[in-house]
Amino acid sequence: MTTIDATSPFAPPAGDPPVNYLTATRGLRSWLFTIDHKRIAVMYLVSILTAFLLGGIFALLVRTELWTPGRTIVDADRYNQFFTLHGAIMIFLVLIPGTPAALGNFVLPIMLGAKDLAFPRLNLLSYYLWVAGAVLAVVAIALGSVDTGWTFYVPYSTTTSMGGVVPILTGVLMLGFSSIFTGLNFIVTIHKLRPPGMGWFRMPLLLWSLYATAIMQILATPVLAITLLLLIVERLLQLGIFQPGLGGDPLLYQHFFWFYSHPAVYIMILPAMGVISEIVPVFSRKHIFGYDFIAMSSIAIAMFSFFVWGHHMFVSGQSTLVATIFSLLTYSVSIPSAVKVFNWLATLRGGSISLRTPMLYALAFICLFGLGGLTGLFLGALAANVHLHGTYFIVAHFHYVMMGSALVAMLGGIHYWWPKITGRLYSERWGQLAFVFVFIGFNLTFFPQFLMGTHGMPRRYYNYPPEFQLLNQMSTVGSYLLAVGFVIMAVYLLHSVFAGRPAPANPWGGATLEWRCASPPPTHNFDSPPPVGDPYDYRDLVYNPRSAGYVSAARPAP
Repeated sequence: MTTIDATSPFAPPAGDPPVNYLTATRGLRSWLFTIDHKRIAVMYLVSILTAFLLGGIFALLVRTELWTPGRTIVDADRYNQFFTLHGAIMIFLVLIPGTPAALGNFVLPIMLGAKDLAFPRLNLLSYYLWVAGAVLAVVAIALGSVDTGWTFYVPYSTTTSMGGVVPILTGVLMLGFSSIFTGLNFIVTIHKLRPPGMGWFRMPLLLWSLYATAIMQILATPVLAITLLLLIVERLLQLGIFQPGLGGDPLLYQHFFWFYSHPAVYIMILPAMGVISEIVPVFSRKHIFGYDFIAMSSIAIAMFSFFVWGHHMFVSGQSTLVATIFSLLTYSVSIPSAVKVFNWLATLRGGSISLRTPMLYALAFICLFGLGGLTGLFLGALAANVHLHGTYFIVAHFHYVMMGSALVAMLGGIHYWWPKITGRLYSERWGQLAFVFVFIGFNLTFFPQFLMGTHGMPRRYYNYPPEFQLLNQMSTVGSYLLAVGFVIMAVYLLHSVFAGRPAPANPWGGATLEWRCASPPPTHNFDSPPPVGDPYDYRDLVYNPRSAGYVSAARPAP
């Protein structure tokens, strides 16, 4: 590692740091009515992590109930409500908005060297729409909960006596508008606020991922909004849109829902892939391998995602020809995903790998996403899907792709940008310990579910045959280990906010523009336009022991 001393001309100048966004104005009102993208991102992050806590509690209740066959802590009706609320909260309140709304909101303008997003007030409106949707989801719990499953399948969702169905559907509708407005803001910002010298193929790869995600948000989310409006009208007025007894078609609902929800899988996973594309080269001290292919694979994934929804309906009465076409399309979407994985592995090869906490989560992502993607190939095969459909194999695959990939990458991103967001460093030792609990707990929770699924245990069931008890108990123990990891993580991150060491501007040695401003950033991000270069060129970055961070020998930090 190259170092410089404090007297070097490349050392950052002494003096008072610029006023940062955390201290520019104080008081609750200054936060609630802010149009600063960084403060909005922090509010998103706190709100999403609060929803994650609630969804995690429901997950623990589900796993606790499944400790034994029959009743353990609640009856079957309450169990149905627990897994419905767990799924709805985690999907609509945590995973879909998580990385784009929280981390993307914070770093996207800074990566462009811009002061803010293109539409700051629309950004604040997006956040309050998210809050309104989240509140309605909580109201749904107070009004008698929901037991339809997070997919709200008809005809059960139109006939159940649960009083929370319409409120939670309305809440998800509001969340959809929040997602649309965020996507629109990101697209305009990337098009209009790129600095001189930053062409499309000099953007950080996270921006390519967020751009592709925004396209899917704008094109797919309106389909969900229309579908939920039709479902609300069907439930309230009984018009016969989806109910077969009234002349409706329940398969029409499935087509509408999955036309949105499969792109939604990539709305969750593409930003996560962008985060990994930022972390891997920094902690390998090596230029990203195959930049153009990784960038184009993000667009390819966004395109393919609109043509594969039919593999969710292989057992719903599709013709063999249609099912075969959807099977081929499902396999095709794995190609651009594999391109990313192979390029990350090529970046790691020969690199000077540093196993800091963000890198641990990035490596875990590659492992877990690889296993999730591999099991997805089994589900894309017609014959295997018929056997595995509706079993715990689906639950395990879904969680390896969603939680083991999207959420793990989000955790990696939180640790990667935490010094930039808060201006404080967390404990690496505690970060690595929490990772061990998260990684072991996750695999112990969900890998046994692959085994249960292949032996025919159905998902969503309150009861199960005694021969599945040991595997269910292993899964439950894993869920509690996972919870311990999250508790440790919450403790050391909160501790760092109040007692952590001050963070340098560039603690990891990143070359993207967010590491060219102070930690935390000034209110307008940069005091002067930052120089634009290759976002993955680390050759001129040298370590300054005085600040315990990296500075640029060629482009001294302001």
